[in-house]
Amino acid sequence: MSTTARTRTDTFPYRHSIAGCLEGAIGANGLSAAELARWLDPLAPAIASLKEDYRRRLPHLRVAEETADIDRAAAALERLSRGADTIVFFGIGGSSLGGQTLAQLGGWHIPGMATPAQLRRPRTRFYDNLDPATLEAALASFDLAATRFIVISKSGGTPETLVQALAALDAVKRAGLEQRIPDLFLGITEPAAPGKANGLRALLEAHGVPVLDHHPGIGGRYSVFTNVGLIAALARGLDARAVRAGARDVVAALMAAEGPAGFPPAQGAAVAVGLARERGIRVQVMMPYSDRLGRFGAWFAQLWAESLGKDGQGTAPLAALGPVDQHSLLQLLMDGPREHLITIVRAPSAGLGPRMPAELAAAAGLDYLAGRTAGDLVAAQAEAVPRALAAAGRPVRTFDLAAIDERAVGALLMHCMLETILAARLMGVDPFDQPAVELAKIITRERVATMAPDGGPPAAERR
Repeated sequence: MSTTARTRTDTFPYRHSIAGCLEGAIGANGLSAAELARWLDPLAPAIASLKEDYRRRLPHLRVAEETADIDRAAAALERLSRGADTIVFFGIGGSSLGGQTLAQLGGWHIPGMATPAQLRRPRTRFYDNLDPATLEAALASFDLAATRFIVISKSGGTPETLVQALAALDAVKRAGLEQRIPDLFLGITEPAAPGKANGLRALLEAHGVPVLDHHPGIGGRYSVFTNVGLIAALARGLDARAVRAGARDVVAALMAAEGPAGFPPAQGAAVAVGLARERGIRVQVMMPYSDRLGRFGAWFAQLWAESLGKDGQGTAPLAALGPVDQHSLLQLLMDGPREHLITIVRAPSAGLGPRMPAELAAAAGLDYLAGRTAGDLVAAQAEAVPRALAAAGRPVRTFDLAAIDERAVGALLMHCMLETILAARLMGVDPFDQPAVELAKIITRERVATMAPDGGPPAAERR
């Protein structure tokens, strides 16, 4: 069985290797062939089940084939963007991280990365963490007449997002722009359903704000291929259809797979769960080597944690970034407790970036960099770190992307979704729910309802 899985064509947008997780590469800390088979073989019925789910139109697999929703999102964004200099995204967790991941592919949150075409577009801003000081300062800093707000909540009842929406609506009204609210806001939330409350939809429709339907069958952390993620890609001028094309590549590989051995997401799931059960691996480190994949690590962390952390199971995801985290985490990963599985995501970088003049390199005592580019150094590091980890007996796997573009990232995202779903099958948990989170939401609502008017604790708790 090959440990470096390829599809049937050389045009597939990534290559995935688990060789660095096996006994032959890292010794006793890796899985033996028998142990890998122990976790890989049981995925055969899970893959067959996913194929049947596809045929029955499991939306997570079929959404990549749709186009009408992209057209609707593009039209709504074009209307919203007229006269705008800034587009603000309000949402939290899965309602934001997918959009951030795709927007960053288009240079968002990386100073100096905007292309000339993007500089002609409205700026994009994401506010995904409710902080009262940040929200107040942001609303005070905006030119509200030239700012647009996209508010995203699947259920329409997420309190943090509703607070953001309420505060923005109030700021716009106080600025004398109440009549323009339908032009300044756009919502994405579930369709109205009898007997089901949706505070965001009710609020926005009461103000005449257009609302796009959130796919009712796809939860937030899986929603990157829906309008939730793709509208952010469109805002950065990216090709949303190419993102979905990359996802379709992986789904096509699923449908063509004769079993788990040759299917990359199944290999990843078997290694992750097998190492956890057989070797005590407790942390899954996701470490891409590109600024444009920085938020991908955060997206993966939510997907893995919220989907698998149930019934005392799961491993802790850790988002890292190369090369910077070579200087903050690598010592722990190579010489600390043997509890990490490290995933390195690479893309071609050799020959890219500024070239080092020989005389300046010599003056710095770095003759080996003379004539080399910044990308040459990054490429060497992205090769050296997995080798060093393997030499230290630490499990490491790699993704090699054909390029850092919409199709490759779309394929990477779909791989991670399917790997997570398959890992859940091995653990016997539901990858789509989040029962533990609901208790905190209930307690939060009860706590706020009993707080004193001045924002202090309930009277019963005051001394």
